[in-house]
Amino acid sequence: QAHLEESGGGLVQPGESLRLACKTTKNFFDISDMGWYRQTPENPEKQREWVATTSRLGLGTYGDSVKGRFIISRDCGRNTMNLQMNQLRHEDTGVYYCNARGAGLDFWGQGIQVTVSS
Repeated sequence: QAHLEESGGGLVQPGESLRLACKTTKNFFDISDMGWYRQTPENPEKQREWVATTSRLGLGTYGDSVKGRFIISRDCGRNTMNLQMNQLRHEDTGVYYCNARGAGLDFWGQGIQVTVSS
């Protein structure tokens, strides 16, 4: 079973940046597509919102609400997927969940809090 280790959340002001990271085992990292989803305070009962995904080959795709502000990438040397979040807004506040899918498997991290507040 692949373990997903999330890090990098915190409290920032609007316009500032944060970097999230999600580390997994090398074997699973090499075969999986990895991404981030979020649960926001405004929609606690709704399905998690897709934020961004990087394919196992490094192709990044983004949700409309973060396109142009967030950058997703893979660090193969550290088996880590990173999400650089720039120009953060109040509405980016939420719990961010790492997801990794590959070989018919689907894993989620425990979630990490991101708060954007002035």
